[in-house]
Amino acid sequence: MEVTVQVPESSFSALRTTPEKFAREMKLAAVVKWYELGKVSQSKGAEICGVSRAEFLRILGDYKVSVIQYDEESLDRELT
Repeated sequence: MEVTVQVPESSFSALRTTPEKFAREMKLAAVVKWYELGKVSQSKGAEICGVSRAEFLRILGDYKVSVIQYDEESLDRELT
């Protein structure tokens, strides 16, 4: 499936990138955020990005997102 997003052409020059690189970066950023919010697993995030799970973990590190995700409830269970 393909999704089309309209972006002002000036965005590419402002970010010093090509439309292709911009699209890839936007997809990575979205999936990393979804992972951070607990909406996708590491495996699903890797699948969406088209990379291995190990590569997805590296990408999370690039975005400074912890590979270990605990919600408050899970953390409370672990600590008690």
